[in-house]
Formats: sequence, structure tokens, C-alpha cells
Amino acid sequence: MQNFEYFAPRSLPEALALLENTGQKVKILAGGTDLIAQLHAGRAQPAIIIDIKNIPELNRLGWDADKSLHIGAAVPISTVVDFPYFQQRFGMLHQGCSLIGSTRVRNRATIGGNVCNAAPSADSAPALLCLGTKAFVANSRGTRVVPMLDIFRGPGKTSLAANELLVELEIPAPPAHSAGCYLRHTPREEMDIAVVGVAAFLVLAPHSKTCQEARIALGAVAPTPIRVPTTEALLAGNSLNKELITQVAEKTAEAASPISDIRSSAEYRRELVRVLTRRALKAACVSLDIQIESGD
Repeated sequence: MQNFEYFAPRSLPEALALLENTGQKVKILAGGTDLIAQLHAGRAQPAIIIDIKNIPELNRLGWDADKSLHIGAAVPISTVVDFPYFQQRFGMLHQGCSLIGSTRVRNRATIGGNVCNAAPSADSAPALLCLGTKAFVANSRGTRVVPMLDIFRGPGKTSLAANELLVELEIPAPPAHSAGCYLRHTPREEMDIAVVGVAAFLVLAPHSKTCQEARIALGAVAPTPIRVPTTEALLAGNSLNKELITQVAEKTAEAASPISDIRSSAEYRRELVRVLTRRALKAACVSLDIQIESGD
């Protein structure tokens, strides 16, 4: 590990001034669970590390008047998971966050770090995409709001500029008559990286079993986590049944563009997309009291 300078600013303006004046070779330390591994492996060689854990704005966790959940970029995942009503109102995101690492990792790691690390397999990303999450990104000249769909640019790459810092994520409360589910496949049950992850989110029309809106997001099957609008459109406006769900699962698998690597072949990943999409949609239906014929 090469030498680096370490800064621990205690205010957001101080952190942003450091980013503005230190150039390109800077890494942000929130939980550090990914960064420290990258440093030891030589995959990251920063000249400067800026520790953001002591900045108040980045430790915000709570509801606003519009019933949106705000998660600061430095809030540990375990703190978010234990937040009152988080599991009840954001069950799909709770499922994804609960699968990240071990308990000790979740005590350090942050959802903001999971986003900024930009791994295609990030377990929080599919649910964040389905829930309409917005990222508040700041530099020394102001703050901009970025839809989660526009954050990811490629493996390990985001749309944040070198002088920008993720401050917080804003997640709107899910609408009435909605439910979601996140599922993933890993070779091991714990402490593993998703070979494929699928999030499915459904909103029913009022007083109806008809799907008003659907959102489907995939992880580990493209250079970034992705939404699948072509198959979402197949669900919207239709009654939910086994045949429709089977069709949507097939089309979602066709829309994926996975690669073959040491963990899986592209063909196996595509099959996993089909199976997990079907299961996630059925699980969402069960939460909405819609009984779909059983089976894989």
C-alpha cells in the first residue's frame, strides 16, 4: 500500500473545499469496506483519502414532511436496516441491504458507498432503481439532484465529477397498494456477491387487481444495474396472472446482456434472470393478496 494523506473534515463545506483543490487522485472513505480491500490489492492508489464519517449532513437518517426517506451517505447499513418502519415500508430495499456482507460489514458499510462503488452486482441498486430514488450530489458551488438511473456509468464508474460528493439519497414513500421483492442468486448463502439480482415492484390500480405500474430492475447482468422498461410495459394495465408473469420473465431474460466470467456463464445468468423475475413478481403478488398458481 502506497503512502497517502488523510483528512477527516467535520463540515460539508470543508470536505467540498478539499475535493475542489486536491485534484483527481482522491478517494472518499465512508465505511471503507470496499476501499480498504482495494488499497491492499493495489486496485486503488490515491494520493489523498477524505474520511466523511464526521460530517453531520452525511449522517442524516429520517423522514421529511412529504414522507420521503433520507439516507445520508455516511449512515451505516445496519443503522438503516434497524430504522423504524424501514422493513415495513421499504421491504424490497430492506431485503437487498440485509444481504450485503456480514453483520460486521453492515455495521461499517454504507448504502452511499454501495452506490458510489458502482458494482454491477450491488445488492441495494435494483431496489433503489425501482423505488425512484434521487441522489443529492454537491460540490463547492452548489447541489444537484440526480435520478438513480443516471448515477451508474459502468463498472466502478458513476456520473459524479471528481469534485463532487454524494450527500444523501432520497427515497419517496411507496404508493398505496404497492409491493416489491428483491431476490438474488449466490453460490453461498452468506458473504457472497450476487451472480444475478432481480427487484420487482408492482402498484395496483385502486380497488382493483389490475397492475397500474410495474418496475423491474436487474443487477449483475450488464455493465450497470438496469431497469427493464420493455417488460414493465407488459404488466401495466393488465390483470396479474401466471401466464402474464411467465411471459414477462421470459422477455426480461431476453433483455439482459450478461457476460461469462469466473462466477457464471452468460447463459446461466440469463436463465437466473428468468427464474428470479418470475419468483420476485409472484412474491410481490402475494404481498398484494393476489394468489398466483404455485410452481417455480
